[in-house]
Amino acid sequence: MSQSVQTAPAPPEPGESPRVTPALRRRVLARPEVGSLVAAVIIFVFFLSAAPSFRSAESLFTVLYQSSTIGIVAVGVGLLMIGGEFDLSAGVITTSAGLANSMLCWYYGINLWVGAAVSLALCLLIGFLNGYLVMRTGIPSFLITLGTFFVLQGANLGVTKLVTGSVSSTDISRMDGFDSLQAVFASSFRVGSVTVWITVLWWALFVALAAWVLQRTRTGNWIYAVGGAPDSARAVGVPVIKTKIALFMTVSFLGWFVGMHTLYRFNTLQAGNGVGNEFLYIIAAVVGGTLLTGGFGNAVGVAVGAFIFGMTSLGIVYAGWDPNWFKAFLGVMLLLAVLVNLYVRRLSTTTRKAG
Repeated sequence: MSQSVQTAPAPPEPGESPRVTPALRRRVLARPEVGSLVAAVIIFVFFLSAAPSFRSAESLFTVLYQSSTIGIVAVGVGLLMIGGEFDLSAGVITTSAGLANSMLCWYYGINLWVGAAVSLALCLLIGFLNGYLVMRTGIPSFLITLGTFFVLQGANLGVTKLVTGSVSSTDISRMDGFDSLQAVFASSFRVGSVTVWITVLWWALFVALAAWVLQRTRTGNWIYAVGGAPDSARAVGVPVIKTKIALFMTVSFLGWFVGMHTLYRFNTLQAGNGVGNEFLYIIAAVVGGTLLTGGFGNAVGVAVGAFIFGMTSLGIVYAGWDPNWFKAFLGVMLLLAVLVNLYVRRLSTTTRKAG
């Protein structure tokens, strides 16, 4: 009986470009960030043609700044979603962080660095409590952090009015430590004709650090494991509780960071700020390829999702359109991203089985 013999494809000749096999194509398309990258290119080209003022280098760096203010916290939210959880208090905690720093130092007359440290400790405690309650009670993180959201929102308004007599914090620009803190969190510098805000550099650093943790460390494996199959992860010795609590604390830390930027850029804060931003962080993560069910996504994709947010929010303004359409666009992008992510997830599963 004759047997058919399958031979491997011949290697490309010198100077010939490598063949793109169906398996390679599926492997590339199955990466979480591919869909968001394609969308970013399309949106970028669209606004280049629709808004002439969008074409300048200064406009691009303004978009990057806008993206960074969302993207920094979105990095932590993306990691948490890969770990299978949500944090609906991520938006309002940025305001809580700034208000705690501002009002504590103004009321007691202490150095702003001390207030920043106390504010950081407070935010980390909130993140710890969120994670601890989720893991110890079994209540979904959506409900736990929704409760935290309302507590912080009410505290921001109530405590600010109690201390200052209004719903905004006082101007802290003349207090000790302001200049050095502003240099760390809210400074900018010129490169030719453009202004580069330091948050853009911090954003790039946080994205690079998160990407390295996810792809190169044991902690990254734990994050994927607790999001994709927590029971199996626990069975093989993954510290599920500690990992998820650490992810909640990471979100709170990055929320504190953005709160410091907002405070030291504008010198004062409105107590009602930050409400609704938690959805922007989630949208950036989902558009960037992160699954709502956990266990799939990466930091680069989340960064691209935040960049799409920045391009759209400012591109609509540069084009002279009614900015009310921005929310409608976000809704469309979210729905499309969920459909694309579902397709990518199926493609990734097919690729792994074929391998």
